[in-house]
Amino acid sequence: MPADPLAWETVDRQVAYTCPGFDIVNESVRLPDGTDTEFDYLSEPASVCLLPFTPDGDVVCIAEWRQAVSRVNYGLPVGGTEPEDDDLETAARRELAEETGYEADRLDSLVTVEPANGIADSVMHFFVARDCRPTAEQELDYNENIRVEPTPLDELVDAIASGEVRDGRAVLAVSYYELFGAGESA
Repeated sequence: MPADPLAWETVDRQVAYTCPGFDIVNESVRLPDGTDTEFDYLSEPASVCLLPFTPDGDVVCIAEWRQAVSRVNYGLPVGGTEPEDDDLETAARRELAEETGYEADRLDSLVTVEPANGIADSVMHFFVARDCRPTAEQELDYNENIRVEPTPLDELVDAIASGEVRDGRAVLAVSYYELFGAGESA
């Protein structure tokens, strides 16, 4: 199959900066018109986001300080995959337990997206976690401070509609679920 005429050619690639969780990659590229230029992007492992429902139908939301926007963020459990994860479901179950202390009876894949593919190679896999119950204490990372806040789905939808919930991952998960993914009752 011939290359798409919009495709860029990568001439060279190097990691310009690395830190826990992500790298900044610099690529020397050749554009379709022959122009040589540089392109930088954030590179990180795949991540998972959970829309976790309790048996009563509440969503297990979290509140967490987000330094980049200098405020408490209301959203959903999210985390990166780790090399020891057997698969995406393993990562999703681990993140749910670590961030909330809840475990799910069942996980259903919701959608996979590239949330910012103009500036990052990020891939996020969304799951609906069903019949979530608190089973243990949170096991937070050193830089996480998370408050668990079970919330009725209709209240979460209203908070998204009003702009109170601004986290893009939560907005996407709930919107996609409401539009396409409900399938069966939570």
